[in-house]
Amino acid sequence: MKMQRLLSLTRQAVDDYALIESGDKIAVGVSGGKDSLTLLYALHELKRFYPKPFDLCAVTVDLGFGNFDLTPVRSLCREWSLEYVTVPTKIGTILFESRRESNPCALCAKLRKGALNRAALDMGCNKIAYAHHRDDLIETMLLSLIYEGRFYSFSPKTFLDRTGLTVIRPLLYVQETDVIGFQNKYHLPVCKNPCPVDGKTKREFVKNLAKELHTKAPGVKDRLFHAITSGGIAGWP
Repeated sequence: MKMQRLLSLTRQAVDDYALIESGDKIAVGVSGGKDSLTLLYALHELKRFYPKPFDLCAVTVDLGFGNFDLTPVRSLCREWSLEYVTVPTKIGTILFESRRESNPCALCAKLRKGALNRAALDMGCNKIAYAHHRDDLIETMLLSLIYEGRFYSFSPKTFLDRTGLTVIRPLLYVQETDVIGFQNKYHLPVCKNPCPVDGKTKREFVKNLAKELHTKAPGVKDRLFHAITSGGIAGWP
């Protein structure tokens, strides 16, 4: 995927759901993976010409595994003159040593979001951008259906009452295959995920299920996406 295509899809989501307003300061949650780096590229380029001026910074929550080399991300942010903060935590120790969680993902996400929110507030931000793309939206819906028995997926924009922050998801229209293509074309400085359960979660199972469904029923992802965006899910515009 070329930069022009990424910007077109990003701007469409931003405009459709009013994700950015003049004067916003947006913290991009950068995990070091392909999705968050694609989002950082997209918003950095969008900032150049978007009619509503906004500021951008980047935050990485370090889970404390001790083998997370973020040098490429730091170099990129330095090149772009972007404020970049890493938040050291002991989340990894809490999950895998203190609590010995067998299903750590939900608690990990909660702790990471808390650390990210605090950092964003300290940096004077009013919004946080998550790198959830279209496939994430579909997979979250399938997770909810299969494991919770309800039709749900995250909203393009969520206001957090406790912090006053607003979470936005500008990659909502971007498919994961497009992200992979963008990564390969522009040689994104991806940092390896140090989490010991990476690729072994319920989400990974649902990701593979969605791929199988798409193979056996071509176009099913488009139909699932339409069902979510037009399904009247609570919290959606």
